[in-house]
Amino acid sequence: MTNSSAKDKAMAIISRRMVSYRELIDKLTQKGEPREEAEQVADWMLEVGLLNDLDYALEIVRHYSTRGYGKCRAEQELHRRSIPREYWSDAFAELPEENDEAIDRFIQSKLRGADILDRREEKRVADALARRGYDWDEINAGIRRYKSRGLA
Repeated sequence: MTNSSAKDKAMAIISRRMVSYRELIDKLTQKGEPREEAEQVADWMLEVGLLNDLDYALEIVRHYSTRGYGKCRAEQELHRRSIPREYWSDAFAELPEENDEAIDRFIQSKLRGADILDRREEKRVADALARRGYDWDEINAGIRRYKSRGLA
């Protein structure tokens, strides 16, 4: 059975923010708990419902989506936070497809309604969107929409 010290440390960790199963194990081992003990505590927390990687994946995807980031950026975060890939598709399925609107708002804000979109400005906007996690097809479609609205 697990010791109360490991459980106390685990409770302190999850009280600060959500973590994945693997993140919790890593954090406990960093705090000096043996790996086996950390795994037992994480298993116990899963059993009692204190850890849920699917809920955590949903939270991450929602967070990055509402802040105007694309799917690629959310995937990077899911990977960085050790969320198993088996939960990724379920997390993305819960979100409405709003990328077009987010991309259009971002382009508008970057260009501030400029009526000329030269190649340099277009590249600057496209690169910024790529850094935000949008794929090139979405970026090119957004730039085409901006140009077709007579704003470019």
